Amino acid sequence: MSGSREATVLTTTVDERRATERPQAQQLKWALADGWTITLRDLKHWAAQPWQIVFGLLFSVMLVLMFGYLFGGAIEVPGGGNYREFLLPGMFALTMLFGLEATYTAVTTDADRGVTDRFRAMPMAGSAVVMGRASADMLNSMLTLAAMVACGLAVGWRWHEGVGATLAAFGLLLLLRFALLWLGIWLALVLRSPEALMALQILVWPLGFLSNVYVAPQTMPGWLGTLAEWNPLSATVAAARELFGNPGWGGDSWVAQHSILMAFLWPAVLTAVFFPLSVRAYRRLSR
Repeated sequence: MSGSREATVLTTTVDERRATERPQAQQLKWALADGWTITLRDLKHWAAQPWQIVFGLLFSVMLVLMFGYLFGGAIEVPGGGNYREFLLPGMFALTMLFGLEATYTAVTTDADRGVTDRFRAMPMAGSAVVMGRASADMLNSMLTLAAMVACGLAVGWRWHEGVGATLAAFGLLLLLRFALLWLGIWLALVLRSPEALMALQILVWPLGFLSNVYVAPQTMPGWLGTLAEWNPLSATVAAARELFGNPGWGGDSWVAQHSILMAFLWPAVLTAVFFPLSVRAYRRLSR
């Protein structure tokens, strides 16, 4: 406990000295450099243990094959169309959501092993650790999304709009991941327990299935369908289907008619709430 207090005092003293010795632009430069150092550290861990990424990719591919081939023949797409083309944009978004568990696990593991406390004792920016973690996770998410797209192309999924709309759809998927990782970082810093991952999974899986990923909300009871429509995941899925030109669930509600707008608004709200909370939770560790 005393060591944690000394680390906190040291970090505070160094931060105060850096704030007085360097102008604001220089502080930003060093904060970005510190964050990149943490990113490289996380990437080296993945290079040393690639099986974690491989298993994550295989799990996502398994879901595509299971729902696309085992259950796809029994599910009718609203308005007609190929179910796998209906499914794949939802699977892309669901993979971004499942990344929340990987973020939580990595942050809590560092905290549990004392790595985070050692970072706090170093002369680095207070936001560097969380920014580095976010950058590493976004790079991993891009790799995962690329693997999912390759799997989708292999099973017959295609986009039917222009390159600009397609890139915009991928951008919205990564924007959702960026917003959700701040939720994962904040939960990890607040709970600080690897054992709480089970509780997080209880949150993530219902959120993923209570959406338009697999079926249309119109097929659900009225109140449940409304919840599914307003799910942030559903907004990104609906927007991606529209931009890819894939079959969608449509709907007459306001949120259904403005899916692209909601696909921007939900991540913006999540980031605005949980990014500052994540930085604040990191700075309050061991106090």
